[in-house]
Parts: sequence; C-alpha cells; structure tokens
Amino acid sequence: MLASLGLRLRLRSLKWGATALEASNKGSPVMATQIGENPEDREKSKSVGPIAGLLPFVRPYRVLVLLAGIALVMTAGLSLALPLAVRRVVDSFASESAELLDKYFGAALLVAGLLALGTGIRYYLVTRLGERVVADIREAVYDRMIGMSPAFFEKIMTGEVLSRITTDTTLILSVIGSSVSVALRNVLIFIGGLGFMLATSPKMAGLVLLIVPVVIVPILVLGRRLRGLSRENQDKIAESSGNASETLQAAQTVQAFTHEAQSRKQFRDVTEQSFDSARRRIKTRAVMTVIVIFLIFAGVVGVLWIGARDVRAGGISAGTLVQFLIYSVMVAGSVAALSEIWGELQRAAGATERLVELLHASDSVNDPASPKSLPTPVKGEIEFDSVSFEYPARPGIKALNDVSFTVAPGETVALVGPSGAGKTTVFQLLLRFFDPDQGAVRLDGIELTALQRDSFRKALAMVPQDPVIFATTARENIRFGRPDASDAEVEDAARAAAAHDFLTALPEGYESYVGERGVMLSGGQRQRIAIARAILRAAPVLLLDEATSALDAESERLVQQAVDALSRNRTTLVVAHRLATVKKADRIIVFDQGRVVATGTHDALVAEGGLYARLARLQFTEGLAAE
Repeated sequence: MLASLGLRLRLRSLKWGATALEASNKGSPVMATQIGENPEDREKSKSVGPIAGLLPFVRPYRVLVLLAGIALVMTAGLSLALPLAVRRVVDSFASESAELLDKYFGAALLVAGLLALGTGIRYYLVTRLGERVVADIREAVYDRMIGMSPAFFEKIMTGEVLSRITTDTTLILSVIGSSVSVALRNVLIFIGGLGFMLATSPKMAGLVLLIVPVVIVPILVLGRRLRGLSRENQDKIAESSGNASETLQAAQTVQAFTHEAQSRKQFRDVTEQSFDSARRRIKTRAVMTVIVIFLIFAGVVGVLWIGARDVRAGGISAGTLVQFLIYSVMVAGSVAALSEIWGELQRAAGATERLVELLHASDSVNDPASPKSLPTPVKGEIEFDSVSFEYPARPGIKALNDVSFTVAPGETVALVGPSGAGKTTVFQLLLRFFDPDQGAVRLDGIELTALQRDSFRKALAMVPQDPVIFATTARENIRFGRPDASDAEVEDAARAAAAHDFLTALPEGYESYVGERGVMLSGGQRQRIAIARAILRAAPVLLLDEATSALDAESERLVQQAVDALSRNRTTLVVAHRLATVKKADRIIVFDQGRVVATGTHDALVAEGGLYARLARLQFTEGLAAE
C-alpha cells in the first residue's frame, strides 16, 4: 500500500516544488542572493528557517507523514509509560505476592515489546519519506538546471551544481530521514517527562526546571555560530568539487602541459580550506555538546542527591525515586539529543538554502507565457534584424554589432571571417542560448522570444566544432538526435556520415561503449558520429560549425557528399574555413569584428577584393591546395 502511495504522489511532489519555485520568484528574499557570488558576502541565516523550503516537497506525502507521526507519538508515549511500570516493579519487591510481581514484570515486558515494534515502524516510515523527498529534490534541481541557458553557467561551475545535488541532498536526507523524527520524539519525551516529574515529585521537578534556562543559552549562542560555519563548510566542499571536476575533465590537457603539480596544489589548497572550516565547525559543536551535557547531568545528580535524602527520611518510596530518576535521565537525554540535532539542523539549513538558491535561480532566457506556434511544415526562413549582442561574461565587447541578414528557405549560406568575428555567436542566438541585446532573430517570420524553446529547437540540427559524445554506446550517441529512431535509421544516418565502416569495425560494433566524452574515438570519428546525429534528426534547418574540421581528406569528401545531399531541401548555415565548403554555398556572408562586411558569391567577393579575398589567399590556402 505504501509503495503504491509513494508512486502516486511522486509527480505531485515535483509539481509542488515547481509551484514553490514560481511563488519564490515573486519577491522571495532568496532571490537577493545571486548564484556564484562570494560565499563570504552572503548574509548568514541565523536560524533553521531555510528548512521550511523543504515543505513543498514533503506536502504531497501527507499520509506518510501522518502515519509516521502516529508511530512517533506511540513510541514516545510508550517510552514515558515504561518508568511507571518500573516503579511498580521496584515497589513490589517488598510485596509477598509473587503473582503480583510477575504481572508487573509482564506488563513491563509488553511495554518494551510495543516500544520496539513502534520504533521499527517509525524508522521505516520516516526513512522512506526522507529517501523519497530527497529523490524528488534531486530531480527538481536537475530539471531546473538542465534547462538553464549558458549564461547561467558562466556564473557557477557545474562541479558546484553537482556538489549541491549530491552532498547537500545527503545532509537533507539525514534530517528528514532521521533528525526531524528524533527531534520531535525528544521534544515529546522532554515535555511528557517534565509532566511526569512534576506529578512524581513537584519539589525535585522544580529544581530541575531551574537548570533548563542555563542549558538553553549555550545552545542558542553557539548554535548561531555553528549555522554560519556549516554554510561556509558546504561552500568550500562545493568549490573543491568544482575544481576537481574541471581538472579531471581536462586531464589530458593538464598532463600535456605538465600542470599536474599546480593542479594538485590548487585542489589541495581548496580542500584544506574546506577541512579548516569543518574543523572549526566540529570544534564549536564539540564545545556546545560538552557544556550542555555537563550542565544537564550535573543538575540531575544534584537533584537526585536531594531525592535520595528524602527516601532515607521516608518522604518518598524507593520506586518513586527510581521513577523520577528514569524520567530525569530521559529529559536530560532528550535535551542533550536536541542540542546534537540542532547542529544537524543548522547544517541542513545551509544545505537547503543552497538548493533553494538553485531552484529559485533566475535565467536570462525564458519561454513566453503564451508561446506562438511555428507554421507546419517549418520552411526554415532565418532572419537577423539589426541584432547586437554582448556575452554576459564580456560586457562592453560586442560579439555582434547591428547584424542584419536573411536566409531563404532551402538556401545554403556560409559564414566566414577571422576567429572571433561573431560567426558562432550567430548559432548561439539562433538556438536561443542567449537573447540579443538589441534587434530580433526570427524563424519563419516569428521572433524566437515568442516561441517555446523546445518547440522551435526541434526544427534545428547542429554539428558543433567540438562535438559532444556521451558515455554510452555509439548507437545511442547517434540516436540522441532522434530518440524514437529505429536501429535501421541510425545505421542509415551513420552510412550517410561515413561512420558505418569504422563503427562496424569496433569490437562490439554499434553497441561499443565509446567512453566519457568519446575518449575511445579519434577526433574525426567523434565528428562523424556528431554529423550522423544531425542527419538522423532530419530537421528543416541545419547548422554546421566547421563540421568537417577534424576529418581527413577522404572522410571529408564522403561527409561533404552526404551534407550536400542533406542540404538540398534544407536551410543550411555553415561556418567553414575550407574553400571547398565555402564555394558550394549559395551565398557567403563575411563577418569582421561582429559586423557583416560583405555578402555575395565566392567569385563576386574575390573580385571585390577586401577581407574575403585576403582570407581566400591565406586562410583558405588548404582548401585551394586540396583542389
């Protein structure tokens, strides 16, 4: 029953998380904190209030929470009933009735059994709840991050995002799956235990109550400092993860430039900073634990000393003193446990705050509330209308400056120019990874900002200069272009991209694992898989960013034939540095320093002289030689 309940409520949990995200974007104070800013500049929260950010993820599992609460109250009640049974047993020692003594022992054993059963049920329900909620949080954060524009990742390292999804959610799991339950149980025992202590001996209970304020003060004072140290520690861990992720992903470059020693030092430094903040956090928590436990048990010993004198004087029975002793130990233990749990809650508050930052993170590129629809079928007309753009990481430097051009449906246009002229930026804006600062980009006459991103991107297929290969099989890497494609369609696309022969020569053919980022393949092989992926997508608009740059002459000839066939009925934009590719274009647009400086055919542009003619002599020499 509980399993089916969890499955039914899982999607509702993610919807609650999305609702919280929408609400948070309307003036939430968390929005004042920017992702990627210096952790030391953040305002430190002085409470565990950020944990309230978990409520949207817990709310869908109300029934599970209710059942866990019932088990929690039952176990707390049985724990409080146990000292009553012990008192009866102790006082019955003086009785001559063995049958009565047996009943009291039997009752105590029954209470203990019910307590064990209730504790087991509570553990199962609470732990299951924690695992389910944390899984939902991870999914919600990943769902949010995978849709963020590249501008967002200019402000935060992917390694830090991964640290938040893994390390921070592990802390939250310990809170939901254990700490909160234990905290509530100890609160109930504390309150109930004090009540029974007052009923057992008002005199001794009054003395115990005098100790409580003395214990609470160090918890509050040191707990506030612990909160800041916990957040700092998590930030340092994330920084360490980001540093490790970056260098390990570029291990070959690090080794090629013999940068291992410097990389080790950088990682060691940030890891030591993380350890230092952890050491200070542990020290603060240890000091708090020492103070709290000593004050509690010193007070309890003093009160029991008075109780023992009352027993000798005949004021109370030995069973009453034992009962009060057990309750006082339970109350003292609950306070000590709460001080420990407070530290855990402080750490979880920091982790929650960091995850909520990701969920609340604003993006510079967003879908419209009421998106328009592209005409069917998509013709593929592209228009740049007075577009100017600066990358967020490079303010003041225009990547594109008042760029205007139109590409007719089915036309093949080559974009040429020096490195950094703005050619690839055209693709970035056409895919709407960024929005132009001025002007408009249109597809079939509709501005991209009026369209839903995942809708119009289905009409585009891109082959980047540095292709991305995933750590899976060669077949699945090609199928990434169209997940519903059949095996035969995947192989047809591979043949068209001149990839079939080398793929069938692999140990397991198309099912061969190609390694992380395709490390088991050559540069040309990776490029051909990326081209096959674009061919399989069969989109009306084809974007080729120096797609044949990593191919040998024979492979380039074969791939060029496939691309030519693929381009016949499709709008194609090509960024190319080889004359053979450029000359096949219907039209050439020449970029320089973010501007369009010339447009025309190869022959016309060469005849004009200027930048293109110079590029044809210098940059395209390789293409001329090949011809």
